[in-house]
Amino acid sequence: MSPGLLESAQNLLAGLLDLGRTRFELFSTELREELTRLAATIVGGLAALVFAAIGLGFGAVAIILSVSEQNRLPVTIGAAVLFLLAAAGFGVWLYRITVLKPRPFDATIAELRRDLTAIKP
Repeated sequence: MSPGLLESAQNLLAGLLDLGRTRFELFSTELREELTRLAATIVGGLAALVFAAIGLGFGAVAIILSVSEQNRLPVTIGAAVLFLLAAAGFGVWLYRITVLKPRPFDATIAELRRDLTAIKP
C-alpha cells in the first residue's frame, strides 16, 4: 500500500470523524435547548394555571353571592358552563400550538441530509 493512499484514507477518516463530532455537538445543543424550553414551559404553565384557577374561582363565588337567592342556581350553572367553554377553547388553542410547532432537531436532520447527499456519489 502506498504512503499517499494511506495518508488520503487517514485524512478522509479524520474529516468524517470531525464532521460527525460537529453534528453531534449540534444535536446536543439542540437537545439542551429543547429540554430547557420544555421545563420552563411546564413550570410556567402550571403556575399560570394555578393562579388563574384561584382567581376565577374567587371571581365566580363573588358573582354567585352577589345575586339574589332565587337566581343563584342559574348563575352557578352559567358560571360552570362558561368555565367548561373556556377550558375547551384553551384546549383547542394548545392543540394548535403543538401542531404548528416545528419538529425538534430539524437543524440536525437537515445537516445530516446535506452530509448524506454530499457523501453519496
